Formats: sequence, C-alpha cells, structure tokens
Amino acid sequence: MSVRNLIAVCICLVAAGIASANAAPQGFLEGQLKIISGRPVELDDENPSRPIDGKPAAAGTDYANYPLVVLSQGERKPVARITADAQGHYRATLLPGDYILDAEGRVRRRLHVRAQLFTIVPNETVHVDMTIDAGFAAERSSRQE
Repeated sequence: MSVRNLIAVCICLVAAGIASANAAPQGFLEGQLKIISGRPVELDDENPSRPIDGKPAAAGTDYANYPLVVLSQGERKPVARITADAQGHYRATLLPGDYILDAEGRVRRRLHVRAQLFTIVPNETVHVDMTIDAGFAAERSSRQE
C-alpha cells in the first residue's frame, strides 16, 4: 500500500469520525399499546377478557394489526412506523423534535384513537401510552357479514 493510499484512507476515517461526532444525539419513545372494545366480546371459556379502563379487552389481540405512526408535528409527515410486541410494548429511536403518535389508517379502519403529542429530547426517554378502541371497526365488520 502506497503512502498516498494510506493518507487517503486516514482522511476518510477522520471525516467519518467528525461526521458521527456532529450527528444529533437521539432520544427514545416508549409506551404501552392497549386495544379495547366497547362492545361485548364473545370468548371461549378458556380465554376470559380482563377489563381495561372499564372496558373489556379485545379478544385475541394481535398488536401487529394495529401499527402506530409517528408524524412530524408541523407538516404531519410520517417519520416512523412502530409495531408493538406481543405484550403491547413499543420503543423507537427518534431525532429531537415535536411529534404526534397516531394509529396508522385510523380513519379508514374506523378506529377511535386520541393522537398524542410529544417532544423528544436528546438522550432521554419519553413514555407515551396509546389506547385504541376497536369497537367501531368491529361494528363495521359484523354488519358486513
């Protein structure tokens, strides 16, 4: 390897190090997704629902069917898509700024959700819980059957 190539590699490594040092520190969003249904839910005897906030839990909730979307607060453009794990927990890494957490496709799917405003601060975790009332969507699907 020639001295010229070695110098070029060193310059690239230094530039990459400076770029990563100047990158904005990120913050974290975490929370708990709850899916509820205002309608009575028919369950088999082995799977009783637990009430959540006075409403029954949706039976057999598959959190992957209820993705969340993080929108920029000013332009309302999608910044991130989040899927909760099997227990409803979610976590995302975001740049500092003001955001809105909402359910993806809530109008089309007739989900009752209150969008949550939040602010990400560098190197800190913001906890934002989200509750989706899927009762309206269940009404719609039962009418179509």
